[in-house]
Parts: sequence; structure tokens; C-alpha cells
Amino acid sequence: MPELPEVETTRRGVEPHVKGRRIREVIVRHRGLRMPVSASLDELAGSRFVSVKRRSKYLIFELEEHGSLLVHLGMSGSLRIADPASEFKKHDHVALTLESGKQLRFHDPRRFGIFLHLPEGDPFAHPLLRDLGPEPLEDGFSVETLARAFATKRIAIKVALMDAKVVVGVGNIYASEALFRAGIRPATPACKVSRPRLKKLVEGIRAVLTESIEQGGTTLRDFLHSEGEPGYFSQRLFVYERKGEACRVCGTPIRQAVMGQRSTYWCPKCQR
Repeated sequence: MPELPEVETTRRGVEPHVKGRRIREVIVRHRGLRMPVSASLDELAGSRFVSVKRRSKYLIFELEEHGSLLVHLGMSGSLRIADPASEFKKHDHVALTLESGKQLRFHDPRRFGIFLHLPEGDPFAHPLLRDLGPEPLEDGFSVETLARAFATKRIAIKVALMDAKVVVGVGNIYASEALFRAGIRPATPACKVSRPRLKKLVEGIRAVLTESIEQGGTTLRDFLHSEGEPGYFSQRLFVYERKGEACRVCGTPIRQAVMGQRSTYWCPKCQR
């Protein structure tokens, strides 16, 4: 599933190709995604892209007129820049041909993605975005943020950390890895973690996400495989999916359990 680093890399890769460009043609090959592709998308020929922004795992394509596009890659989606003359893949559902002669294609085999046209209003006030927590790489995310959010939460900190109302974009891999870097056992009740340890957790979250984004390169060619599928980052993981293997720091076998219906990994010696 595309996580925050993959979505941010997609944003950085797509924006140079669309910013300032007009849409010459809209092609909708299949509307049946998690939410149906907006019928008003067909009316956007002639609209110009102003920018591409990200909120959590959503991409917001701002238009000079006619509002914005709200895109989510779902569990298997990707965006790529293609030659309009090239053959469509089976699961290419939406294509926007640009005045540059290039085409932005939305590919989603499992159809859990979203491709919506928001004709007016602030896209960040949309119901899908308005209740989201702070961005982990921005100033609004801090020790105080976590301390307030965790003050009354007795659930495992790993589960609490994956709540998008607490902080966005900290998926299963990144939660496990950040907790390892902070030396916090994932089953620890969130309300029991001290501020000094929360400070290490904030630093760990920022570090693991930043390292993953840096691995994405600066263009979609760096990020997408030759067949157009997204490349997932292979950063050197300390605990995730390493059950039974030696901890890279102390040599203790990594443990695994299910928390909040997700596999969780930790080192019983490094994390307390």
C-alpha cells in the first residue's frame, strides 16, 4: 500500500510535468473506484494546473479555475506520465492529456483509489481531509502534540500512533521502525510514555519518513519500475518483518505480535 513517502515522491515527480499546463483532453475508462470518478471531470478540458499538494496520503491538484482534483492511490494505485499514443494498461482508469503532449494516467488494479473533482471551496476542508491530524514533517507536529493526544489513551502506543487523527502518514512499517528508534515497546500504554521518550519518538518518526522520501529520488523515473508500478522503498529496516532475526543493534531475536489487527515487531532488549 502506498504510504506517505511514496505519495510524497509521487507528488514531487508529477508536479513538474503538470504545473502550469492545461488539460487538453479528459479520458475516463472506468468510474467504479472506491468513490465513483466525478462526472464533472469530463468538463475540465482547458483547465490549467497551478500546483500539486499533499495532505496525508491524498494529493490535491489545484486548478487555476474549476476548483481542484482530490486523488488517493488506495491500496494499489499509482500515477505516471505517459505518451498518449502508448497502449493503455488494463487498470488505467483515468487519463488527462496535457497541452505538452504528455498524459497523466491513474492506474489502480484493486480500485480502492479516489479521483474526485471538487469544483469549488477549500479542498482541505473536504470531509476526507478536515479531521486529519498534523503532518509529521511539519512544525505542527511536536512533543506537545503527542502528549495532548496520548494523555487519556490507555491503548498500546503502536495502535495510537497509527490513528490519523493523532498524526497522519505513520503507517505500520513506520510506526514499528520509529518506536524502535525511540526505544519504546509497542505495547506500552500511550498515556504512560514520558515527554523525554515522546521527544525521541517524534525524532524517530521524522527520521524514518525523511530517509524513505530521500530514497524516492527526484523523478518518477527513479520511483516507478519499467512496467509503471510504484517502487517501494527498501530502507534498512531494524525490526519490521524481521521476526526471529537478530536485532541489528544488540543481537536479540526480534519478536512479533498482532496489535490493532496489524503485525507489530520489536526488540525486547532495545525497547522497554
